Amino acid sequence: MAHDEQTRAERLLDAQAKAERLFAEIEKRGLVAPGQGERAVSDQVRDLANELFGTTRHWHKRIVRSGPNTLKPYKENPPDRVLGPDDIVFADFGPIFEEYEADFGRTFVLGDDPVKHRLRDDLPQIFDAGKRHFADTPDITGRQLYAEVERLAAEAGWELGGWHAGHLVGEFPHEWIDGADVESYITPANDTPLRRIDKAGRTCHWILEIHLVDRGREFGGFHEELLTL
Repeated sequence: MAHDEQTRAERLLDAQAKAERLFAEIEKRGLVAPGQGERAVSDQVRDLANELFGTTRHWHKRIVRSGPNTLKPYKENPPDRVLGPDDIVFADFGPIFEEYEADFGRTFVLGDDPVKHRLRDDLPQIFDAGKRHFADTPDITGRQLYAEVERLAAEAGWELGGWHAGHLVGEFPHEWIDGADVESYITPANDTPLRRIDKAGRTCHWILEIHLVDRGREFGGFHEELLTL
């Protein structure tokens, strides 16, 4: 059943609020800890989502990456790795709550490395600056927002880790994201306005994802949530 735009927005925000609570519980329970394998942590988070919300489905693969694996973009599948005592780790999950998708990512630092702590702290600041730029630019395109996020990253001393900085989000399954359909992504090849109506006549809603990397030190971090609400 199709929902009106206000209901859609409320459902997407509710899905994100649940994802935020899930991640708070991950930290509270200390699931991201030295000696744990990435897949084991991912499975624990999957089980936790089921325990808290009865969620058993995720609309994209569950990602927990640590150390040099944090350099890898979404499409790659690096070998499972055990978290070390001085690691940086990020988690990226897309749980489905009542047929609406969340997409949420956060970064954890296990040791005292000041550069890793700076990266973790820079991630939400760059996200917030990118979101403000989106809010202040009514006709902004995917290319323009990507360029601004890239500029913000470079200004802070980091590189972007992937070919895009976000994507469409909505009801499950939302408008099909084809790897070749650049209009579904915040990417340099997308010259279409992000504020538009999709093929089903609904308002497009977007996820902004910030993947920052330091290739010399061989680590990165990740932060993502709703851009348009």
